[in-house]
Amino acid sequence: MSYHNTLVPIPQIPGFDRHGCNGALSPSRNLTNLALIGSPRGIYGQDGALPENPNFTAMVEQHDFGPFTAEGLRPAIRALQQIMDEVAVEHPALFGRLGAAEMLCCRLVRGSDSVISAHSWGTAIDLTIDGIQDKPGDNNIQRGLLDLWPIFNRHGFYWGVAFPREHAMHFEASDQLIWQWANDGEFGQPSARRVPKAMTIGDRGCQVLALQQALNRELSPMLIIEDGTFGPQTRAAVLELQRRLDLPKDGTGSLRVLHALSVSPGDA
Repeated sequence: MSYHNTLVPIPQIPGFDRHGCNGALSPSRNLTNLALIGSPRGIYGQDGALPENPNFTAMVEQHDFGPFTAEGLRPAIRALQQIMDEVAVEHPALFGRLGAAEMLCCRLVRGSDSVISAHSWGTAIDLTIDGIQDKPGDNNIQRGLLDLWPIFNRHGFYWGVAFPREHAMHFEASDQLIWQWANDGEFGQPSARRVPKAMTIGDRGCQVLALQQALNRELSPMLIIEDGTFGPQTRAAVLELQRRLDLPKDGTGSLRVLHALSVSPGDA
């Protein structure tokens, strides 16, 4: 085992807060990606598949980054090249040890029956070190991934270590970065389209987890799984809350729902 793939227990990292390590960045939303980029294919399952939408595949390219080759959405490929250029300068011993386990792969998030993975758009990459994958959910991080984190962060990529089930090898273009690309015309004419901000099917992360925890407090003994993934069960719980409180019944985690649950939008 090399220095860079040595596992570091998250609780033992001085001053590190995995839930706050992304700063103001948030994970990409299915709603944003579908509205601004489009749907790569018609059906998604647990097994990875190729994109089939010609409008989407026209925006995909393959690139040789030196230690590995990957295929993804064109602006994501360009951003990743900038990141790798900086890694080569700041961490030359780590650079050559990096590999790509996955970038473009159309599928659902592992274990979900409703949330499309960011890999489906080729805007996320799972990195290996010395060919070794960091195991999700074990509360440990490969030391080299800690070195990569600040570089990815300043380029607008969200680190999956902050997901409720930590996924440290995973870096994805943040929701903010997807919007920046859209406004720069990367997906056609600069977009003036509005995407609802309320949490809905396909959203995931700590914000969804806070909503689920509040729903369970309010609706007990009717409990849903607190997994940070907004799926059919979370939507059903929101609709039950909206029915009880006579709120608009749209099944989304709107500001009115958060207010009713005494959840700050900053927490959820």
